[in-house]
Amino acid sequence: MTNIVVLIKQVPDTWSERKLTDGDFTLDREAADAVLDEINERAVEEALLIKEAQGGEVTVLSAGPDRATDAIRKALSMGADKAVHINDPALHGSDAIQTGWTLAAALGQIGFENEEPADLIIAGNEATDGRVGAVPAIIAEYLGIPQLTQLRKLTVAEGKVTGERETDEGIFGLEATLPAIVSVTEKINEPRFPSFKGIMAAKKKEVSVLTLADLGVDPETVGVANAGTTVTASTPKPPRTAGERVTDEGDGGSKIAAYLVGQKII
Repeated sequence: MTNIVVLIKQVPDTWSERKLTDGDFTLDREAADAVLDEINERAVEEALLIKEAQGGEVTVLSAGPDRATDAIRKALSMGADKAVHINDPALHGSDAIQTGWTLAAALGQIGFENEEPADLIIAGNEATDGRVGAVPAIIAEYLGIPQLTQLRKLTVAEGKVTGERETDEGIFGLEATLPAIVSVTEKINEPRFPSFKGIMAAKKKEVSVLTLADLGVDPETVGVANAGTTVTASTPKPPRTAGERVTDEGDGGSKIAAYLVGQKII
């Protein structure tokens, strides 16, 4: 049996207009539609596939404001067993280091069947709102466990996790003993759609809400005021302008090539 925790995050829909808030220049999460990050759906799917093959329990863990409950319920409706929601206003504006520290603190407290700790932690390779892609590695450092990142395939067997990482240089095989943390890419699988039965069942599943005090995390170590990185200014993107039209009079290819060269695209 494998006990798995999946890290999930609610993010602004990439099809929505996204902007920063005035003052602290953090992402304005109320200005756009909020969804469960697509890469997290794949992480949940992979956990469910392992559970279906080997048994165990899947818990989703998320840090976010009240509305993050919608993303949590989406993961539960896919088939996750229960959830832990870290909800504390002091987390607003936390950077990757602070987020990793808080999630690591929660992972140290999550109980499973027979109160066993997690065998495997699965995350997406990067969230669409920040694109940092470092939180799984940060958590691995805090917890002192192996990390296998950027996986397009993973297998759990005989106390080990193995996977494939695809890069420009080729495909690399990776292996680590459990417990471990992995992050997956969009090539890992195709996530399932929640069924009506799953949606109804999700309403009855356990969602534990934890504050920083519950985790023993000092509020003075997290949040925008204590972050190691700071945005000092921002400039809205300019409005979209009309493109340049090329009229083909027998030399269209040359004109396009000249334009691309002028834009330093080629």
